[in-house]
Amino acid sequence: MSSGSEIIRLVAQRQDLDQFRKKNWLGSFEQYLELVRANPLVTRNAFQRLYDMIMSHGTNVYEESRGENRTHYRFFDDPFDNGKDAVFGIDESLEHLVNALMSAAKGYGIEKRVLLLHGPVGSSKSTIARLLKKGLERYTGTDEGALYTLGWHDRDSGEVQWCPMHEEPLHLIPERFRGEVLAQLNAGRDPHEVQVRVKGELCPYCRYMYTERLRLYDGDWTRVVEDVRVKRIILSEQDRIGIGTFQPKDEKNQDSTELTGDINYRKIAEYGSDSDPRAFNFDGEFNIANRGLVEFIEVLKLDVAFLYDLLGASQEHKVKPKKFAQTDIDEVILGHTNEPEYRRLQNNEFMEALRDRTVKIDVPYVTRLSDEIKIYEKDYNQAKVKGKHIAPHTIEMAAMWAVLTRLEEPRNAGLTLLQKLKLYNGKSLPGFTEENIKELRNEAVTEGMQGISPRYVQDKISNALVAHPEARSINPFMVLNELESGLKHHSLITNEDLRGRYRELLGVVKEEYENIVKNEVQRAIAADEDALKRLCGNYIDNVKAYTQREKVKNKFTGQYEEPDERLMRSIEEKIDIPDSRKDDFRREIMNYIGALSIDGKKFDYKTNERLYKALQLKLFEDQKDSIKLTSLVSNVVDQDTQAKIDVVKSRLIRDHGYDEESATDVLNYVASIFARGDVKGDH
Repeated sequence: MSSGSEIIRLVAQRQDLDQFRKKNWLGSFEQYLELVRANPLVTRNAFQRLYDMIMSHGTNVYEESRGENRTHYRFFDDPFDNGKDAVFGIDESLEHLVNALMSAAKGYGIEKRVLLLHGPVGSSKSTIARLLKKGLERYTGTDEGALYTLGWHDRDSGEVQWCPMHEEPLHLIPERFRGEVLAQLNAGRDPHEVQVRVKGELCPYCRYMYTERLRLYDGDWTRVVEDVRVKRIILSEQDRIGIGTFQPKDEKNQDSTELTGDINYRKIAEYGSDSDPRAFNFDGEFNIANRGLVEFIEVLKLDVAFLYDLLGASQEHKVKPKKFAQTDIDEVILGHTNEPEYRRLQNNEFMEALRDRTVKIDVPYVTRLSDEIKIYEKDYNQAKVKGKHIAPHTIEMAAMWAVLTRLEEPRNAGLTLLQKLKLYNGKSLPGFTEENIKELRNEAVTEGMQGISPRYVQDKISNALVAHPEARSINPFMVLNELESGLKHHSLITNEDLRGRYRELLGVVKEEYENIVKNEVQRAIAADEDALKRLCGNYIDNVKAYTQREKVKNKFTGQYEEPDERLMRSIEEKIDIPDSRKDDFRREIMNYIGALSIDGKKFDYKTNERLYKALQLKLFEDQKDSIKLTSLVSNVVDQDTQAKIDVVKSRLIRDHGYDEESATDVLNYVASIFARGDVKGDH
């Protein structure tokens, strides 16, 4: 056990005093100008800082479909909390968001808009906003993301009164001198580099302090700025510095002072007037979010009066606190709303003004199975779920159902919804090209904007984990049953047709699961390397003799016999080689072996995928009866059979990720399928 002094020593070694001093930098206005001259990045506006923050984490460019590149921004993998808030499968939406931020950072007009994340419930809109806020907190704590604010030093008390809106210190430079000052600060700098710019005027509080001192010092600006102190700030939602969040209450209780601040009645007695900025709290969400980001949760529930505040803030970059003139703000306004809210308000005349001033970014549900699986694996993995084994395919089947509910039926009659899901997930199907997949995506206009939310699935996986305390593992049926029983009470499913469709899709998933586990058990039974080698050697000997019109030597009798047609066909039929094509297939195999021997390579059946599959299926058929899987159903298992079953079980555990309980369950389940006489695998 560590002693107290060792713990203190450990912390002492880890602390970074140099970094602490940088983060708590305090200096004069003159020193700040030197800082700006050396590093103009400190004067970036909120859009520039947010965009640079995202880009600082780097990107990966990948080809989504032929000739179409997609950019993945690593920032959205949540590098701060080990991926806790990572978002998956919506790179296209995130590209739209980052492009809007880049355009705003360059001053192309989008900086005058509200960025509106729009999508169904649970599509990660709030997560994106949370990531941006968390990112800003970390980024402004780095050297690269540093920014500063000003305060007023009182010569009598020695105290500093800091700007309530954490504004840019360069606002102190009078408008008429700004051109010359900026020319000097940017002198000798490449025009393509970041330039120092000043936009906006002092807030009412700082304007009052400035005017008072200007009067006191008889108009001498240089003496006024001697009273100014500059400090570094780190944006923080908790400390209400540069990051604000606004959630509308019910419409009767909405009060605009929550956005733009309110009179401090206790201080009116001290200062004698309610229009004295010292008797006003500049602590509305717009005020405190200055220099950073303000998030509007369910923005379309805003009262109309608030809507005008919001429009003014985005279009003019100004807010109007009670009793004061228009006040400059510099912040990114990010709203989010869900699909029903957006549809309900689309016909509202007040929305016209907002729609005109918003950049709508659709954030749909994930439509790629592999991405949906990642969403659940983040919360349900062996590290987080202690004491319970999650059987193979449990998460995959739940994710498959969720994605199926979001896909639109393909117009192509020859394509099922499940096949469409597989195409989207990168599986190749005969007769479908990259171009076809692009067409499928283009023809589905609202795909991903409806369907089941990941939250519903997460809740049901949680239920399955606690609903079976006696079970050591949870399997797909436990989760699929939870998903089905929950449909009766799902608040967002308003009609029986939809409920019926979701139930049908659960049937599709169960059938797919059946095929997957039948294949796995078949592979586990046929995973006997020696038996496969023997079977392959036997097949190749016969094929060689057949193609060269020779006889085969019988290993037991030593006699020469005709090639074993029954053996060859029993293997070839497993991969649907018709009788009319058998000669071609056999010649193909011999040519393949011949080509390998010319290169000095030895033939290995595993390198020929079709032959490997055929051999496995043939071996499975031969061994299935000796293992007597169906005897599992009757519970009468002799010792020899039990030993063979245990071998298969150990292969399921070794090769497919099962534990003892789930391997037993899956063998019993597949045995019951075979007992029904349904022995055809998913070829």
